[in-house]
Amino acid sequence: MERVQFQQEQMLAELKDLGEKGLFSSSEIKHILKKRTAFEMALVRRIPNKNDYLRYAAYEMGLEALRRKRAARLKIPKSPPSISDYALTRRQFHIFERALQKFKSDVSLWLQYLRLAQREGARALAGRIAARAVQLHPRTPALYVLAAAHELANGGMGAARSLLLRGLRLNANSTEMWREYVRLELGFVEAVRRRWDVLDITLDSAEGEGEGERVDRAEEQAMGDAARRAIMDGAIVRQAIDSGAKALPTIELFQSLQELIAGYPATEALRSALLDHLHERLAETLPGDASAVVLRATRALALTSAEELAGGALGQQPPEEMAAAYAQFVEEWCGKEDVDVHLKLYLVGGLHALIKRQSKSDKPPAAVLLAAHIRLLLTLADLPKPPAAPHRILRLAARYTSAAQSDARVWLARLCAESAHGTADSTSAAGASARRAVPACVEIWLWSAERCEQEGGLDALLAESMRADVAARRDVHQALLMRFVDALDALPSAAARRERVEHVARRCLPGAAVWARSFGVLAAADTGVDADEHEALLRDVYEYWRGAGDVEEATLSWARWLLERKGRGDEAMRVVARVHGAVGGAALAQRWAAVVRQRECDNQREMGDDPDETDDLNKRPIIFISPSAFRPQTFDRAADREQRQKGLAKADRL
Repeated sequence: MERVQFQQEQMLAELKDLGEKGLFSSSEIKHILKKRTAFEMALVRRIPNKNDYLRYAAYEMGLEALRRKRAARLKIPKSPPSISDYALTRRQFHIFERALQKFKSDVSLWLQYLRLAQREGARALAGRIAARAVQLHPRTPALYVLAAAHELANGGMGAARSLLLRGLRLNANSTEMWREYVRLELGFVEAVRRRWDVLDITLDSAEGEGEGERVDRAEEQAMGDAARRAIMDGAIVRQAIDSGAKALPTIELFQSLQELIAGYPATEALRSALLDHLHERLAETLPGDASAVVLRATRALALTSAEELAGGALGQQPPEEMAAAYAQFVEEWCGKEDVDVHLKLYLVGGLHALIKRQSKSDKPPAAVLLAAHIRLLLTLADLPKPPAAPHRILRLAARYTSAAQSDARVWLARLCAESAHGTADSTSAAGASARRAVPACVEIWLWSAERCEQEGGLDALLAESMRADVAARRDVHQALLMRFVDALDALPSAAARRERVEHVARRCLPGAAVWARSFGVLAAADTGVDADEHEALLRDVYEYWRGAGDVEEATLSWARWLLERKGRGDEAMRVVARVHGAVGGAALAQRWAAVVRQRECDNQREMGDDPDETDDLNKRPIIFISPSAFRPQTFDRAADREQRQKGLAKADRL
């Protein structure tokens, strides 16, 4: 309490100044003092909570914003700064300092403190915060980046470079660090170029020095013409790219650097030269990586001819990974709206030619290429001159599934083609063939389930899934049951819902996940006029769910529904207490306590109260009472008579 009283005493001067300036009324000042006292009481608890500090700081930020708005509206005349002009900001800094004394290991606190200092214009404080944060968390790249950005914003190019290089020594595997270091060096080159343009300095001549040129004369004397030319040509950036490729040879790094260089506002000559150098290093570092080939091909497409580069790499190395990368490359470019139609047709034609070329070899064509070709033909079928007519697409799809009978991707592509251009009979036949060929593919069964929902044959499909291969039946059957119970809320009455639930329980071998989905669908459904029947059905689903083995989750969901939807807290407590006594689950107790506290907070918000002010009340433990406590107790008359006699005797002695 002494610390709280000390903080209250520190507030008096600023609150008095705020009142004298007319920024806050006396009632508002009393409210501010009350809120601050509540926050200070929360901070001196035995077990600190980070959220208490953050709420306190957020309150002070809002108070400072209100003070500034009122000062601007009242047009208070300028005067020497008083304590109220800086006390609220200083208190925000003080709150974060107190929080960091308790939570030094929390990086998010350091980041918020640093951003606050930068927003308030406290440059020296921001520098100290960044230095302390980097010292305590040397393995966090974001801190180095923010610290370097702070130094760079204040003209400290050398300090920013030193910070990033130090961070790279400790975090050489961070793509973000290498990206920001290359950005820094790019910014340095571009800043020098623009400064020289303003001062009319050229690489070929250093004569005609004016007054503006003397500013950086000391720096220019240290470098010769060759060094200047190398820097302006991006030598430092190239060295940074080489170091990054050597330390972190991953495709993510090269993708990040290409995106950075391609979008940076540099000269076209410098950008092209750096991209050429980046792709040279990419070819040397990751020569056989499929994603690297696609990255190189993407740039080549923007410049010359990507299809030849990607197709040539695929012809030299035709494994599944390379084929998948090529298919993704073609689909990505054909899906862009700003790409010319003829270029899309050219890419699809190249893919078809590659499939024909591989069909003539000993090995069959890659299934991923076949599936991609069908999807692309469907995508481009609406063009004025499509690459293939609908009947030809269906013939190609049938031929491709014959060539890759056990590949689910090709079958799914064919089913999409049948849905778009086939008849009802051919589509049903294709679906049946797909289920026989790939019985373990859940997507094929779900596609069939969607059609069966429209035609009313979902029961037959469920029966077929139970007759399927045992190894594949579990996942497929459960996915179909999920789709089956998802339609419970669409049924017209509680009787129809009960009929479907009982059908699932008797004939479909559901698991706990199916009953969990059923409970969720029914709990969110509109009960309408059948509220009692709906509750009885939901209780039955809860019992089925418990019987499937997931006792804790089922009990918690049923009790939450009773508490939140029906307001029957006593019954919900009895449900949880019965299961808690049976299984002795500490996890169930904690989760139920969280549900009850959340319900109390929601009620307080509805009544207009602030849940933060009653935080201690919300953290009280939830006491579980044994179910036997709710049973009627037998009245013992003899024991009651004996107890009264003892009380009378004690009164006589007194």
